[in-house]
Amino acid sequence: MSEITLAYYDQHADEFANSTLNVDMQPLYQEFLPEFPKRDKRHIHILDAGCGSGRDAVAFKQLGYEVSAMDACEKLVKIAATQLGQPVRHQFFEEIQDIAAFDGIWACASLLHVAEKDLSNVFVKLQDALKHHGVLYVSFKYGAGEREHNGRRFTDLNEDGLSKVITACPNLNIIKLWVTEDRRPNRDNELWLNALLRKD
Repeated sequence: MSEITLAYYDQHADEFANSTLNVDMQPLYQEFLPEFPKRDKRHIHILDAGCGSGRDAVAFKQLGYEVSAMDACEKLVKIAATQLGQPVRHQFFEEIQDIAAFDGIWACASLLHVAEKDLSNVFVKLQDALKHHGVLYVSFKYGAGEREHNGRRFTDLNEDGLSKVITACPNLNIIKLWVTEDRRPNRDNELWLNALLRKD
């Protein structure tokens, strides 16, 4: 994450959290969660990577899953920890060192702040952090290339862009790619690339 993007979240953490906490993400959960084995949810460990307000980590925890969460913004880490009722890691994607630790990784609207040149290496780290047959969900604003908007830097991806990024990850296979409108009010003109990938 660039310094200007991190500064944006430091300055707008409360505002950002309030704008995201009540967004209905059920349609995306319904794509992700059925990919797990039919076993006790308490033994399925999900990492919310770039958790922001903690909204999704809370939802998974309430459903009975074991949950961990991380974010690069210290203020959002504190907000998410309060929401989740457990510690949240203050960590950048580039610092992930977990090996075969998670059944699922949820990276919703978070990897889009990783510089394009660093994305492949970050995907390798996420691949390594997944257990065998683990599932990764990612989402990016639909497009191509890097841009700056309202004080944040974004890496946009389309289907071809994502395919190129994950060539560095021989064990990650795409389960599904699909495009959706933004789930937030008055943002339905913004499109998102969603992807589910499995580690084989």
